Amino acid sequence: MKISRVSINNRRKEFLIVAPSGATYNFPYAEADPRPGSENRIRDVFVDKELGSEAITFVLDSGDEGSIHVEQILEYNKDPGYMADLLTYKLTLEARKRIESCGLSRRQLAKRLMTSVPQLYRLLDPANSSKSINQLVALLHVLNCRVDLVVHRHQATLKPDAVSSGRPNK
Repeated sequence: MKISRVSINNRRKEFLIVAPSGATYNFPYAEADPRPGSENRIRDVFVDKELGSEAITFVLDSGDEGSIHVEQILEYNKDPGYMADLLTYKLTLEARKRIESCGLSRRQLAKRLMTSVPQLYRLLDPANSSKSINQLVALLHVLNCRVDLVVHRHQATLKPDAVSSGRPNK
């Protein structure tokens, strides 16, 4: 994902990031490195073209500079599409690690999966985003691994104004 615009909100102490699709994300100063503060304010912030418009860069009054990549922003905001891609990526890395120690050839693995060797290589490519979790679970099963999916509810976070009023955030 590219970033089209970025601005700052000093009152809320956060960056406001806008994607070309119009989706907006926030990213708190507290998560940035170096950390902006009242004694070291943000002098400039911009979409960094040198990083392919996939990051923002900010400069503090002290001259310190920091960058925040779009993946950090999406992970902080728990973007659903990004979180699903992250799960697929983690399963891919686990499958690659297990293949090294399993002793089976790529040809044998492809045969057991009833697919071709080139398809197996596509499945093992971390950059390939068109694969399904179903395919990865099947591969891990062939590698003699059990995959358990555990779903946890995120703890609700309260906004500052909800905390002070004693009301839960809706």
